Formats: sequence, C-alpha cells, structure tokens
Amino acid sequence: MRKVLYVAHNHPIVRPGGAEAYAYELYRAMRRSGEFDPVLVARVGSGPSGRPMSHAGAPFSVVGPDNGQYFLHTEWDAIDFFLETYRDKRLYTVYIADFLNAYKPDVVHFQHTHFIGYDFITLVRRMLPDTPIVYTLHEYLPMCHRDGQMVRTRGEALCFGASPRRCHECFPDWTPQFFFLRERLIKSHLDNVDLFLCPSRFLLERYVDWGIPREKLMFEDYGRTPQIPFEAPTETRRRTKLGFFGQMNPYKGVESLLEAMKILAHSEPEVQLYVHGANVEVLPPEDRDRIMAALGDSGDNVHFLGPYAPEDVPRMMAEVDWVVVPSRWWENSPLVIQEAFMHKRPVICSAIGGMAEKVTHGVSGLHFAVNDPQSLASTIGAAVNMPGLWEQLRAGIPEIYPMDQHIASLERVYAELIERRRTPDDLADAASRTVA
Repeated sequence: MRKVLYVAHNHPIVRPGGAEAYAYELYRAMRRSGEFDPVLVARVGSGPSGRPMSHAGAPFSVVGPDNGQYFLHTEWDAIDFFLETYRDKRLYTVYIADFLNAYKPDVVHFQHTHFIGYDFITLVRRMLPDTPIVYTLHEYLPMCHRDGQMVRTRGEALCFGASPRRCHECFPDWTPQFFFLRERLIKSHLDNVDLFLCPSRFLLERYVDWGIPREKLMFEDYGRTPQIPFEAPTETRRRTKLGFFGQMNPYKGVESLLEAMKILAHSEPEVQLYVHGANVEVLPPEDRDRIMAALGDSGDNVHFLGPYAPEDVPRMMAEVDWVVVPSRWWENSPLVIQEAFMHKRPVICSAIGGMAEKVTHGVSGLHFAVNDPQSLASTIGAAVNMPGLWEQLRAGIPEIYPMDQHIASLERVYAELIERRRTPDDLADAASRTVA
C-alpha cells in the first residue's frame, strides 16, 4: 500500500484549532483507505504560553500507542517567524531527512509548515524527486506576516493585497526590500509544490492574485465526518440562544460580539450568548487581558463556558439556536460553520471572505457588517423577532461535504500526481532543480 505523509503545525490533543482538527480527522479517515496508508507528523513544543514541552535528543516521538502519529518537537525561540524557517538547520539536514529516509512516503501532503519552516518542502523535493507534494492552504501566512490574517496593523482594516510596500507600512521595522526578499524566498519553496488545495474559492483567488499559477490551485473543501445530532425538544418558542464556538484570539471577533450583547441587554434581554472558547491561555498577555476583561464586563446575558471536547459538540449545538461567527479577518472555510450545518443551526456571520461564501444570506443564515457591533446587534434582533425565520433558514442549510467523498477525491488526486511526477520529463525537471 502506498504511503501519504501528513505534516501539521499542531496537534489538537495539545492545542485545539480548526486546521489541527481537520488534519487529525483526515488522518483518521485515511486510515480506512484501501489505497493509502497515512502517517501524521504534528509539531509540538514551547510557545508564548510559557508551557514548554521539552524533549531531549531527536525531536520525533510517537503519539501514544499509535505508531502512525508522531510529534515533531521544535522550540519557539529557535524559529525565525519572519522568514518562517528554523534556525538550527539540523532539523532538516539530520532529523527530518532521517525520517524521510525511513518512511519514503509516496505523497507528502502539508497541512501547515508554521513552527517548522518552508525548508521542509524543499527538502522533500531534493530527497524524493518523484514524490508529489500537496499543500492545503488554510489561511494567508505565506503572503502575510501578521499571522496570515490579512488585517492591517494600523487601524485594523482588512488588507486586500500584500506587497512589500504595504507590508512595510504594517511593520515599519522591516524595509520593503526585506519583504521583497521574504516573498521571493517563500515562493521559491512553494515552487516545489505540485498542487495547492484551497477550501474556499475566495482564498483560491487571493493566491492567484499573489502570483501562484491558477493551474496549481484546486478548490477542495474540508471533508467532515458526520456527527449524530443530539436533538433537544423542538418546542415552539422564540429562538434567543446564541452560541460562539472556537478560539478566543482577537481575529475571531469575540470582542465585537460581546459589545453587541451589551446593546442587546437593553433592547432584547431574553437573548443569551454561550461562549465556548479555547486557547485563551496561549494569547499574548495584552490580548488575553483585554478579552478576559471584556468577558468580565459582560452582563448576565453572556455565559463563558471555556474550551470543549469534540465529542461534546452535538450536545452544545442542541443547546443553542444560532451559531455566531463574528471573525474580523477573511477566514477560509471555518469548521464551525460545517458543524453548525451538521446540527441544523443557522449561522450569523461576518459578510466577508470564506464566511460569506459558505453561508448564503437569507437562505442558511444571516450576514452582518464585519467588526460592527451595532450591525451584529441589529441582525441578532431581527433574527430572534421575525416569526418563522429560524425554521426557514434551518430548512435552507445545505449538506456538508462528507469525509468519505473527500477521501475519494484525495485518493484520485494523489494517484494522478504520482503518475505525473514519474513521467520522464518531470523527473528530468526535478533532477535539474535538485542540482540547482
């Protein structure tokens, strides 16, 4: 059986997150494949939370009893976050090289290279010239130094396109020349990728604008394993219960949502918000303190319930009527939208990016103006007060993309790329790049 190596920047058992959860779910689903045997490498290590995961010796370790999963330990202070590379090059030349020699995967599918480095991509191409490289783009980190969010540092406005000049405006300590070199270096690594998978068409077009050839980009949404709904009694009542699910970082818009709840406390006191939020502890102190202060300043209509386990999602979805996704960055294809749709919960979301693409206004949910608490409060007010709207939107929720179909699609992609890479012209081209 052919082998596919998945590389991720975190593991959900260490740090919950959308890309991490998807990568792990994909790995587990691919284990049922009759075509490809998966191996998952997920980075762990020290971070800004002050909770280092030290690891002596070689940086690889097995994840529990599963010999198909490995932690790759890297240290926070050894990462060059501007160039997205690891300063100690032995990580690539010794440790990852030994791992690739041992496993010799038939396909390498990068879910992320953050905290590891783009050098991993080029190393695969040099060591395994006939092995296809696939890369799923989860956000905009290759083009945006601000955590890949495409939000300006001055004024927090949305960024519509990266350039050395515009990036210098956000980070004055780095000259436009440095940003030009950063772009060239990262693109030189990404040139080795055979195919980029884009979970939203919006994200795909942003990468076309940035210069990735359109023929190397393919729309492929996240496949999800269906969950059995935990249905609460469907009594006739006003639908006044809101749920927020996800990471509590500043880009997720939870502060705008809390401001909207302050407005609604006066006009719609029955509306209640249940905040299921993770990763507060890993935020920079100023962000953590600001968000926790906002939660503390909330009224009786806000309930902070903290992080949650994936198996609790069906029950928590059954306890709310609406799922609010108030992110103030473009987003890509938020897993929480798929989870809401699995459980037939209409979504109220910012009218931008992948959120607006996934949620059709007036059909499967409602849009509001991004980062605008008054617009969000008005939208929520209309949602809870319009008779029959919740039932109408619930009926308009589309089916999610099933994981088994996603696996079948990936199997076809992998097989086609393997065949393509092994043609004489491709091997000669790969060899010339290796020598260079």
